[in-house]
Amino acid sequence: MAKMWDARFSKAENKRVNDFNSSISFDSRMFYEDIEGSIAHATMLGKCGIIATEESEKIVAALRQIRDDIESGALPIDPEAEDIHMFVEEVLTARIGDSGKRLHTARSRNDQVALDIRLYLKKEIGEIRALVLDLLSVIVKVAKENADAVMPGYTHLQRAQPVTFGHYMLAYAQMFIRDDLRLKETLARTSVSPLGSGALASTTYPIDRHLVAELLELGGVTENSMDGVSDRDFLIELAFDLSLVMMHLSRFSEEIILWCTNEFSFIELDDAFSTGSSIMPQKKNPDIAELVRGKTGRIYGDLTTVLTMMKGIPLAYNKDMQEDKEAIFDAVDNAKLCLELFASMLDTLTVKRDNLRRAASGGFINATDCADYLAQKGLPFRDAYRVSGRLVAYCIENKTDLESLSLDTYKEFSPMFENDVYEAVNLDNCVNRRTVYGGPSKESVERQIKIVNAYIDAQK
Repeated sequence: MAKMWDARFSKAENKRVNDFNSSISFDSRMFYEDIEGSIAHATMLGKCGIIATEESEKIVAALRQIRDDIESGALPIDPEAEDIHMFVEEVLTARIGDSGKRLHTARSRNDQVALDIRLYLKKEIGEIRALVLDLLSVIVKVAKENADAVMPGYTHLQRAQPVTFGHYMLAYAQMFIRDDLRLKETLARTSVSPLGSGALASTTYPIDRHLVAELLELGGVTENSMDGVSDRDFLIELAFDLSLVMMHLSRFSEEIILWCTNEFSFIELDDAFSTGSSIMPQKKNPDIAELVRGKTGRIYGDLTTVLTMMKGIPLAYNKDMQEDKEAIFDAVDNAKLCLELFASMLDTLTVKRDNLRRAASGGFINATDCADYLAQKGLPFRDAYRVSGRLVAYCIENKTDLESLSLDTYKEFSPMFENDVYEAVNLDNCVNRRTVYGGPSKESVERQIKIVNAYIDAQK
């Protein structure tokens, strides 16, 4: 097949070079965006009098038919085509003749592909945000159901202080809210039209770039033609956003993996989101969480790919930039899959509230509350801390806990202890007295749930 640019050359392109250059295998997924961009461009050419209105309308009608034929399967995409842009243009010309050749007036493949990837990622960001909001809704549901389920909070993976399962869940909700905010900001920077930048120096035709942006429902146009064709910041930004989404999913997955072990036994995954072993019949493996954790590294690799690809490229467009698509497509596809499956896994798991409470009772996570009790009685906190530490050591030696000690034993360590110490070290009280804004009390958890729900509603 002849190339549209081969008039300059005296020899045919080497077959291996053609295969090396070809991008149809991956950029064909942008056929819809390519055609929508061409429809807007052809409409603008007609309105600006650059081509005849009749030809503009003829091109638009044919492009819509090509789009419909590809979507229905009536028109298979030729794998031998150089790229999706040339495939569409060649089909267009075959169907309507010379009028199809006028479509490329006042544009280059450089600004065309820059527009296509922006339109494609604009759509994908919308779908990713919807999945993040779905996950947030599941997190809120689980948090609400477990707002009073006392469990240990951890530092250094050691039992530290009492929280609730609901409070724990809402910590992840805040992470995903920040992710959604980043995606929203990236969307705004993606929704800009580079069409009209040409190859790098715009065009001498009196085009209307703002009309094209308006027709495509984009927020504006790029301000510099060289930057317009060579900017991939928005794409890199999305890869970074997705890396953070995956980092949060991976941390969450690690918790899920630990919690469903017999050693923790805080939760049980639904059978539909677990797998077994080929040799050990008792096994119930958290494969979804493990794969999410594993795919995080893959998406980090996609981010590194696009960052490295761009780091040494002079202005304006260079062929290196063709490598952006496979990386960002991979990141988008895998992040969407992980978000969807993780939300379903979380939605169907069972929380073992009795085991949470048992773990909270056995780790002296109320020791800080015991020290606070003495400090409120007038003992300097550092002295109160030492008394509480000695009490913990005594409990460990005697295989008991702070809630079970007699008052006489308490008084051996400090005469300031009175009967109200039992209220101070009661785990429910330890949690529910933490009414500080953002804390783990049931009242605070319910406030956080309202805040997250209000955020979700505001995005719809």
